[in-house]
Amino acid sequence: MVTAIVLLNVERDRVNEVAQELADMKGISEVYSVAGRHDLAVIIRVPNNEKLAELVTGHMLKVQGINRSETLIAFQVHSRHDLESMFSIGLED
Repeated sequence: MVTAIVLLNVERDRVNEVAQELADMKGISEVYSVAGRHDLAVIIRVPNNEKLAELVTGHMLKVQGINRSETLIAFQVHSRHDLESMFSIGLED
């Protein structure tokens, strides 16, 4: 499994439309609108690098309103959330 984070700069009046269009694409698990230098942060989870390249260059970057992108490929995950959810199965808040 390949995980990537794609940071996007989007036309100001298209942020919500671009986010929704991306969220509907297979392989994109989450789309966050964010404050700062970028407008959207997209989380991608696909089986291999070929699928990542196909999704990013063949589909994502063809969405109207995206001005600039930066793709970060994840090497490892370090998450307390994953461990806590694994050990809390069957426990209620």
